Amino acid sequence: MSIAVDACAAQHQGDRKEQQDRVAILAHARRKGVALAVVADGMGGHTGGALAAEQVIHTAKTNLDHFLGADECPQGMLENSMAEAHTMIKASRFINEMDPHSTAVMLLLQPGRVTWGHCGDSRLYHFRGNQLIRRTVDHSYVEHLLASGKITAEQALTHPNRNVLLASLGGQDEPKITLDEVTELTAGDSFVLCSDGLWAYFDDRELGTLVAENSARQACEILIDKARQRANGGGDNLSLAVIKLIEALPPKKPAPPPGFVPRSRP
Repeated sequence: MSIAVDACAAQHQGDRKEQQDRVAILAHARRKGVALAVVADGMGGHTGGALAAEQVIHTAKTNLDHFLGADECPQGMLENSMAEAHTMIKASRFINEMDPHSTAVMLLLQPGRVTWGHCGDSRLYHFRGNQLIRRTVDHSYVEHLLASGKITAEQALTHPNRNVLLASLGGQDEPKITLDEVTELTAGDSFVLCSDGLWAYFDDRELGTLVAENSARQACEILIDKARQRANGGGDNLSLAVIKLIEALPPKKPAPPPGFVPRSRP
C-alpha cells in the first residue's frame, strides 16, 4: 500500500500584541519525500522572542538543505539544528541587548521514517487513528513535578508555575534536546506539532479525534477556532503543524479525447 502525505501549518496571534511563534513545513530542495516541520515559540520581550523563533526556522532550513538523506543520521541533523540555533540566539544578545530564547519542536519526514526532537514545551503528538501512540515530555517544572509523582495530571493543568521551562534555546544553560523516531508507519498515522498556546486547551483524546476525522487543513482550522473560544480573551500565540499519512489513491487513467470511439478488434 502506497502512502501519501496530507500536511498543513497554521497559527494565530491570539490575544497578544505580537506574534512571537513561528511555524513552517519545509520541503527538501533535492530529495523527494523528505520534509521538515518546525514549531518555535519565541520568548524574550518585545521583538526578542520573534527573532529567536525566526532563527530556529532559518537554522532548520539551512540544515535541511544540506541533509544527505540516507547517508546522514537524521537525529544528528535535528540535534545540530537546535544546537546551532541555540548558539546563534545566545550570540544575538550582545547585538540586540535583549534576552531572546525559544522552544523548538522539529519533525523530519523521510520515506518509511519519521524522526523528531524538541527543546522546551512545544510538543509533538503521534496518533494512530485517534489513539495516542506517544507524545514528547515537556522540559518544564510542572512536567518534572508530574514525573516525580509530586502532583497529578489534573493539578498540572492549573499549576501556577506551569509556564516555567527547564530548557530552551538561547538560554544561559546548554539546551536539553530530546530525540525520538518511528520507522513502522502506516496510513492513519498522524503527527501534530504545536506550541503551548494550542495544546493547553485539549486533552489527548479530543486532539487525536479531531485530527483523525478531518483533513490536515480542516483540523488546523477547527483546533484554532476551539482554542480561541476556550481562551476567553486571554489566549497566547498559537501555532501548529499537522502531518497525516493517508492511503495514496491509484493514479487516474487519462480521459479519452472528445469524439474518441474505441475500435473493436475482429
